[in-house]
Amino acid sequence: MKPKIVIITGPTASGKTELSLNLARWEEGEIISADSMQIYRKLNIGTAKASREQRQKVPHHLIDVVEPDEPFTVADFKKKADAAILSIVGRGKTPYIVGGTGLYINSLVTDWQYSHTPPNVKVRRQLEEEAEKKGGQALFDLLLEVDEVSARKTHPNNVKRVIRALEVYYTTGRKKSDLDQASSGFSDQYDVVMIGLTTDRSLLYERIEKRVDQMMEEGLYEEVEQLIQQGFSPALISMQGLGYKEMVGVVNKEYSLEEGVRLLKRNTRRFAKRQLTWFRRYDFIHWIDIMDGDKEKRAREIVKKHLKDESNE
Repeated sequence: MKPKIVIITGPTASGKTELSLNLARWEEGEIISADSMQIYRKLNIGTAKASREQRQKVPHHLIDVVEPDEPFTVADFKKKADAAILSIVGRGKTPYIVGGTGLYINSLVTDWQYSHTPPNVKVRRQLEEEAEKKGGQALFDLLLEVDEVSARKTHPNNVKRVIRALEVYYTTGRKKSDLDQASSGFSDQYDVVMIGLTTDRSLLYERIEKRVDQMMEEGLYEEVEQLIQQGFSPALISMQGLGYKEMVGVVNKEYSLEEGVRLLKRNTRRFAKRQLTWFRRYDFIHWIDIMDGDKEKRAREIVKKHLKDESNE
């Protein structure tokens, strides 16, 4: 019998946290975060983590897993999420995977292969030395030459991901993007139902702007300032996340606080657009408009049917 899991996803500010908490309380469940920023301790305001009070009501997993300067890969997520799913199912509860990080969710629902390419320590060290000598941009330019598709999906400042893509290429002789595509087939590891939250773009953008304003009121700038004072480098992957990289620029006096907020709102809107594009690849997703007054009722019906369906068991 395959473990039944419920995935709730969608763009940032679409209400995933609220819906998942309500569903998990209704249908005895536990939540596994599928958010690549919520794994970091000390990064709280900009990551919109569920509050401690909410986490006391519903158990959460994969939140506050590593320090801001510790590495955490998609492979790490997959390993920990698999373990959490088995543990939750073993207790007779339902795993709710909640978040908007496409690669994380993809690792659970597809025959994901490229991450299983064994680490090539020798190649990785050579690439790291190259990055130290010539800078991360030089490696990114190299990735553009050998695997343009992967390069276009990777931020030039994310040196670790650039190195991993090059490592896979030099180890296997195949592009990481080709291996990604080969991994696009639906996995039979879990019995999955996926709910996607969406709405009219103008309304979503309005929600994004309100969320950013709320984060600023809660002290996002001060949080970033404290992280830098504690010695965490702005070059860290964790500090390149939305909200953090924009406030780093303010802390470093590269631009004003007003400009930092404007950039954050713009970048978040762009990110939400990319998220929607990513999740529309799944033809089995159940889309629910967040402005639908019966959205929670619809979500409950979808989950209830999935949990009672024995056709895949």
